[in-house]
Formats: sequence, structure tokens, C-alpha cells
Amino acid sequence: MSDALVAEPRSDFGKGASRRLRRDGKTPAVVYGHGTKVVHIALDSHELRLTLRKKVTSFDINLDGKVETVSPRDIQIDPVTRGLEHLDLILVSVAEAATLAREAVVAHAAAEAQMNAAAEAAASKAATRAEYQAAEEAAGTSAKSDAPAEASAE
Repeated sequence: MSDALVAEPRSDFGKGASRRLRRDGKTPAVVYGHGTKVVHIALDSHELRLTLRKKVTSFDINLDGKVETVSPRDIQIDPVTRGLEHLDLILVSVAEAATLAREAVVAHAAAEAQMNAAAEAAASKAATRAEYQAAEEAAGTSAKSDAPAEASAE
């Protein structure tokens, strides 16, 4: 599969090893799930960033010639450089990946509906405020025009 990210197994761990990986353009990651033992890998940072930019719920990795479907569980991002620091990936089956994608579509639609409702409420509130201000200005203009007339009558 050409869409799969190439994952390189890694055996060295710790801060120094992670820094060396990042310096070489790779992101350290951990793959676990479905009762398998934890596998430490390194992914190409550029390809990974392009993949995650698409807001995917799951993607494929090629690990030692075997293609696995994984879903990001935790993504650690450097707060200053905005670079990918580390990923936790969960193994998922094809059925689980499809379920995750459906849930993401439903959640996106719900969030969009909520944003639209909030925008409509804000527009309604702004229109009501504009009407109120226009009414106040009209009442204030007539009161100001009446005040000098009363003062001159005295």
C-alpha cells in the first residue's frame, strides 16, 4: 500500500534518543492495543504531519512489511515550535476504523449545527440590540428637541 507511512522499529529510548530522532526528521511513537506487546517506532515527521493535517481518525503504517491500521490516541506537540514530539497509536481493526470515521462525521455535523445555532442566536441578539438602540435614539432625539422648547417657554 503506497498510502501507508513507513514505521521504523527503534530500540533506544529516552530524552537523548528522542532528540536524535527529531533532529533526523523523525517522530518517536508507540503502537499498542488488541493484546499485543508495545512496539516503539519512528515515523517520518513530514509525512506524519501531512497525514495528521487531514484530520484523520485512522491511518495505515507499514511496520516490517506488515500494514497495520492505527488510530492516534495521544499527540504531544511542542508548545513553542509546534513540532510533533511523540505519538501514542492504538491498533484498530478495519471495522473499528470505519466506526471511528462514522463517529467523527456525526460529531463534526453536531459541532457544525451547534456553531450555526450560536451564530443565529448572536445575529438575532445583534438585531434586537440595533432595534433597541434605534428606538432609544429616536426617543432621545425627541426628548432633546422637547427640552429646549420647554426651557424657552419658561
